[in-house]
Amino acid sequence: MPKVINPQEKVPDSQSIKATGDICYSDYIRNIDKSKVPTCNILGVNIAAVDMDWVIKYIKKYIKDLSGDYICVSNVHTTVTSYENPEYCAIQNCGIMALPDGGPLSTLGRKRGYQNMDRVAGPSLMGEIFKISVENGYRHYFYGSTKETLGRLCNKLQKDYSSIQIVGMHSPPFHPITQAEDEEIIKEINDINPDFVWIGLGAPKQEKWMAMHKGKVKGLMVGVGAGFDYYAGNIKRAPQWMQKINLEWVYRLLQDPRRLFKRYLYTNTKFLWLVARGK
Repeated sequence: MPKVINPQEKVPDSQSIKATGDICYSDYIRNIDKSKVPTCNILGVNIAAVDMDWVIKYIKKYIKDLSGDYICVSNVHTTVTSYENPEYCAIQNCGIMALPDGGPLSTLGRKRGYQNMDRVAGPSLMGEIFKISVENGYRHYFYGSTKETLGRLCNKLQKDYSSIQIVGMHSPPFHPITQAEDEEIIKEINDINPDFVWIGLGAPKQEKWMAMHKGKVKGLMVGVGAGFDYYAGNIKRAPQWMQKINLEWVYRLLQDPRRLFKRYLYTNTKFLWLVARGK
């Protein structure tokens, strides 16, 4: 029977995580000193204590050296999940950085003394990178979502960002894929040699996929969750005033209450409770 690759499968157990302090699925050797990224530990996750300007400058400077590495875009949901799951927490901490996508994370960071820490939302990061892509010759690959969404995403990006290089995209099946199928996708990506590999599988699946492919895939992997849907026009982002006061989650909840109500009720409440207890 062919080996099946499933991003939902468990990563090394918590004992091995404690022993090594990291998860490595390959012999990948990072070319950058990760300790230079300032972080604020929130519920066990080392959230990057940075703002959008810092991230863009960092990526522009090191984009070639970041090939094979990954960035998590973290929010309250993924942070609470990490607190409850040591394996997932290790995955969040195993990439080059975990950005504060959720406003509450950056707000808490500033209260803890990281004055330059600000929200770096996944869709906003995508937009800032798209803006500078042509002048820097960046090449983009999109992995995730449906073929229909990818088609709309491609058309809209080519319309909004003239001459942007979209060099490939792939909508994976919902069922686990075989090792041979996975290797075929890796080869496709690496033959194209993109600078950015945007992953839109949703949490925690996208973070597990990136960790499993660390050092195997050429290009900087960035897990952006609903970012594909935003740029495809499937859903709308909250108005700027809601984003600025950390209420974008309310806007998303109103658009998809059936799927998000239970998640937000549980994770937001637990986050506030844990922070109040000094965790």
